[in-house]
Amino acid sequence: MQDSKFVVYSFIACILFLGVNGESPYRFFTLKVTHGDIYPLGVKQKGILINGQFPGPTIDAVTNDNLIIHVYNYLNVPFLISWNGVQQRRNSWQDGVLGTNCPIRPGKNFTYVLQVKDQIGTFFYFPSLFFHKAAGGYGSIRIWSRPKIPVPFPTPAGDFTVLAGDWYKRNHYVLRRYLESGHSLPFPDGLVINGRGWNGYTFTVDPGRTYRFRVSNVGISTSINFRIQSHKLKLIEVEGSHTLQNTYHSFDIHLGQSYSFLVTADQAPQDYYVVASSRFTPRVLTTTAILHYSNSRKGVSGLIPWAPTFQIAPSLMQARSIRWNLTASGPRPNPQGSYHYGMITPSRTIMLANSAPYINGKQRYAVNGVSYVPPDTPLKLADYFKIPGVFNLGSIPTRPPSGNNAYLQTSVMAADFREYVEIVFQNWENTVQSWHIDGYSFFVVGMDGGQWTPDSRRSYNLIDAVSRCTTQVYPRSWTAIYMALDNVGMWNIRSENWARQYLGQQFYLRVYSPANSWRDEYPIPKHALLCGRARGRRTRPL
Repeated sequence: MQDSKFVVYSFIACILFLGVNGESPYRFFTLKVTHGDIYPLGVKQKGILINGQFPGPTIDAVTNDNLIIHVYNYLNVPFLISWNGVQQRRNSWQDGVLGTNCPIRPGKNFTYVLQVKDQIGTFFYFPSLFFHKAAGGYGSIRIWSRPKIPVPFPTPAGDFTVLAGDWYKRNHYVLRRYLESGHSLPFPDGLVINGRGWNGYTFTVDPGRTYRFRVSNVGISTSINFRIQSHKLKLIEVEGSHTLQNTYHSFDIHLGQSYSFLVTADQAPQDYYVVASSRFTPRVLTTTAILHYSNSRKGVSGLIPWAPTFQIAPSLMQARSIRWNLTASGPRPNPQGSYHYGMITPSRTIMLANSAPYINGKQRYAVNGVSYVPPDTPLKLADYFKIPGVFNLGSIPTRPPSGNNAYLQTSVMAADFREYVEIVFQNWENTVQSWHIDGYSFFVVGMDGGQWTPDSRRSYNLIDAVSRCTTQVYPRSWTAIYMALDNVGMWNIRSENWARQYLGQQFYLRVYSPANSWRDEYPIPKHALLCGRARGRRTRPL
């Protein structure tokens, strides 16, 4: 009898430790983080490898799977890894950013325990600490639909990952020193596709068959345009949302964004260019991979296909053409369009304006005049243990102040669980902004040039705007989103331009429920790392 009690208690303790849905399957992953020599642009560099690879291995999961991810840090510096687009429902403890997690110390390990609850689609993981993202350490996340959930396209013959973005020949710690000394980043040295430069990667296809290309912009400073010579791109998915299946010759992908396209191998059997080029840059950077027909005896030929370079209007029109597929099932059997986001009246409007002030003689970046400074203790831990002096709610205003004054602050905005908010991103600078919100997807209801006003709502798409987690804001323009605050936690809202993020263009949104219930939020993990002023405290007994 005593032995059976022990088994029962051990099982309960295991479920409490994991803090995830015991009814869904478990998938186990081990990620070993090391330094290694890489040659993305033909120059030897010290990169960050995951399991000896750059890019790292793909994490595959099915909707609602529980992921147990063991991360071993073999670097000589602290390390954190985050999951771009994975919503961490009720579980910001696992978000992997400095506001929620203590870094994994050199030679140590940490186990992320998360669930891809009610999600499908294309995402990626990346190193979130310091400037590690400029050294690699990223990889793809693919969340597949459950077998009985219909998908609005035939099963492709293959599934390709394209991790594209800008790259610097300078090592990440050199770039970091640039920023910390008060300077802007230099112009990137080139672009890479799956960690390689010109014609360094090959996608092999069979003639007449259709393939899925999952494309993510994993760069740190530059929007890109993606295209395949002589082939059309049929858009099918954006960051977990099935879309109307519009066809494009080329497609703009901004920092941190992910898209899925269907590409049919319907051309003469030879090799074709797969192209990524920079957008809105003073000098156009271009790189290529190869689309190889399996029966091809002819290499690539002809000119690299043209694409827009600095023109904003076609990019804006393209962005507006992305529409939610209302009749398609998402992660659940019911149609995506059964959620009528446009019929809900927002409880308030939050306006966020980016800026590039100089503070104490150094270049910084700010949101509503506040340039974020990381605290000595993760915000989530400080909130849980009620540690005073780490942050103050309301330390960032919900609208941009008048005047150009800016200051340093650990900025945290307060919000209530189950609010429905309108957020307007206002960009008065001459560069494209890319904004990401952890823990959520949101509806991009409108974007246009100039100053947003209440009259701008007349142009909103309240029927089939796409739901996603990263959106662009064009120069001297605005983008408006609707978002249901249905996920309790401490959530990072940040620029996906990594220099801007690093120098202050970010803050945290504390979505609060007074219920203190597991229904609303999982408890602190028993194995949570404790650091700063939380060091020496206890998490919980089970």
